Amino acid sequence: MAKKALISVSKKEGIVEFAKKLNELGYEIISTGGTYNLLKENRVNVVKVSDITGFPEIMDGRVKTLHPKIHGGLLAIRDNEEHIKALKEHGIEPIDIVAINLYPFKETILKENVTLEEAIENIDIGGPSMIRAAAKNYKYVTILVDPKDYDTVIEEIKQYGNTKEETRFYLAAKAFGHTALYDSLIYNYLIQKNNIEFPEVVAFAYEKAQDMRYGENPHQKAAFYKNPIKAYGIAECEQLHGKELSFNNINDANAAIELLREFKEPAAVAVKHTNPCGVAIADNIYNAYLKAYESDPVSIFGGIVALNKTVDVKTAEELIKIFLEIVIAPDFEEEALEILKKKKNLRILRLKEGYEKEYDLKKVEGGLLVQEKDEIDLDENNLKVVTKKAPTQKEMEDLRFAWKVVKHVKSNAIVLAKDGATVGIGVGQVNRIWPTEQAIKQAGEKAKGSVLASDAFFPFPDVVEAAVKGGITAIIQPGGSQNDALSIEAADKGGISMIFTGIRHFKH
Repeated sequence: MAKKALISVSKKEGIVEFAKKLNELGYEIISTGGTYNLLKENRVNVVKVSDITGFPEIMDGRVKTLHPKIHGGLLAIRDNEEHIKALKEHGIEPIDIVAINLYPFKETILKENVTLEEAIENIDIGGPSMIRAAAKNYKYVTILVDPKDYDTVIEEIKQYGNTKEETRFYLAAKAFGHTALYDSLIYNYLIQKNNIEFPEVVAFAYEKAQDMRYGENPHQKAAFYKNPIKAYGIAECEQLHGKELSFNNINDANAAIELLREFKEPAAVAVKHTNPCGVAIADNIYNAYLKAYESDPVSIFGGIVALNKTVDVKTAEELIKIFLEIVIAPDFEEEALEILKKKKNLRILRLKEGYEKEYDLKKVEGGLLVQEKDEIDLDENNLKVVTKKAPTQKEMEDLRFAWKVVKHVKSNAIVLAKDGATVGIGVGQVNRIWPTEQAIKQAGEKAKGSVLASDAFFPFPDVVEAAVKGGITAIIQPGGSQNDALSIEAADKGGISMIFTGIRHFKH
């Protein structure tokens, strides 16, 4: 009795060559629909599934492989007497190899203006059933869902007469991953269509983009996975030059891109260890970068710079004056790109357009925290001037700018800004006075005439008192502390203005 291989694929890459090699090795090929036609056209010896089942494809192909002669051939335990007896009694022949990939559900839902009916029609039923059956019976059946594995299977059959059990076990695990990803795409699409924000079950499936040399530290193993549907951000940047991105590179670049999205005007963002160390806006990208660099010329060294406009020659010449890990921009003038490439190891990334709302995930031991991303903007109608003195128009512009930046600084966070640029940033301290003192010290003389943004309210008046002493002229903060009155009193006493937003921006 000839060994049998069942082949039914929507992605036809390499399938004709694979089938021909199986023929040469003595396998009878069983197939369906478009795959059958393709194999027949290419002179592969192939029979239709309907010839095996004795039952035609019906309901526009919805029912064709869901039959005991298929699933019995896949699920029979070959050294179980009762199973073998059942095969003989019902005229079922074992199937030894299954090569399947599924209806293009992902490609369908990515099409513009796709209807729910189109999406539903591209949910594969028979395919996952056969994959799961073959994978469950891996001791006897080889399941293939990835064309990359075709050559391995052929070589093992040539060498050993069959695939090795360890290979079949690996391919079975890979197959269940394939169906898990497929089911998660369907589930999340339908949940979205039902407008369910936090469902009873979350199923996030990601595809591996690359193995990494290591994680945050050299002793940690790591890999990078991409969302199979949403193509934007760091996951879809095009690398134009430089060494392969590391774990920390990707994490830091993501932080830079998220902050960069706050601005429409020409903006430059410098990031170190996921925290901004210099941020600025200007009338052009060159001036924005110079202002961001001058914000903290020490910390920017070895950092990441993200720009939201095309990099020109003049800006590129400035960028190469210091050591940077990464430069990110939506585009680069040809000559500017050549200038940047003079830095052998500088990673240059082209940021693609596009953004979709997604959730913020925080892994904890034994669980997962899921929340909306912090994307709320200032509501101008709810801003409340709580001091006797109101901010000037210029101060108000800097307050709005500082508020956008402080949202992206690890809590407790304080940002000082002046003339559309940060001059001091206090990061991630366990109380609010320490980052204030840190930001004022970093700013030095630039603190005078600057404004201050705080991601959360002041429990004590000490921050305001330090701001007054440092020459800061205006403050923006959420408000809401039991001791707000003390902070307001300190601001009035110091002759500075203060605004309450009613919005908190913790970032842990």
